[in-house]
Amino acid sequence: MKVVITGASQGLGKCLAEYFAADGHDLFLCSRNMDKLQSWQVNLMQQYGVQVTSFNIDLSIESEVKRFAQQVLEATSAVDILINNAGTYQPGSTYNEPEGQLEQTMDINFYAAYHLTRALLPNMMERKQGHIFNMCSIAALKAYDNGGAYSISKWALAGFTKNLREEMKPHNIKVSMIHPGATYTPSWEQSGITPTRFMKPDDVAKMVLASCKLSSQACVEEITIRPQLGDI
Repeated sequence: MKVVITGASQGLGKCLAEYFAADGHDLFLCSRNMDKLQSWQVNLMQQYGVQVTSFNIDLSIESEVKRFAQQVLEATSAVDILINNAGTYQPGSTYNEPEGQLEQTMDINFYAAYHLTRALLPNMMERKQGHIFNMCSIAALKAYDNGGAYSISKWALAGFTKNLREEMKPHNIKVSMIHPGATYTPSWEQSGITPTRFMKPDDVAKMVLASCKLSSQACVEEITIRPQLGDI
């Protein structure tokens, strides 16, 4: 199968790419830093016998998102799985976060997924086959201190996912939302909190991959995963 993953240069996105490659899937990856990972991509291809194609894309820019979609569609006749994983987080509350933080956060956390999904959906709808995963967050389930723009963007992504799920039922396209709790990725490395307090990226990647393996009669609509000791 052909799998598209955004935000794949580090953290959860990179882990997802590794798991899907190990399962034998060809990958289309994007991030602003994919050119720094050429040796890693070559290793994936050599180790698992898959094709990995990557693009340097600024997902905060709509035209860049659409350009990425066009490049994918020019390279393959079938997009089987789309994982909208890219995201950004800056702490702050709605009343005191810097001017423009909401717009910048929405561009990456919501609009990138919205525009990329819309661009790739016709391919899936024509074939009546596909699976879309939107990486939401526990921030889309419960408000929390210093969540601000990030939480708002994830609520928007969750709402989009729920609507899309209903719209795609007649087209035989699955839509799933994932709500990970605190996962030990580079964004948490400077927190001073022991890594064992967090989930591992593998924990989320395993659940996403497993959700792809169900029969055509079943769709995992929503997955919430938290650290064993609860939210941080």
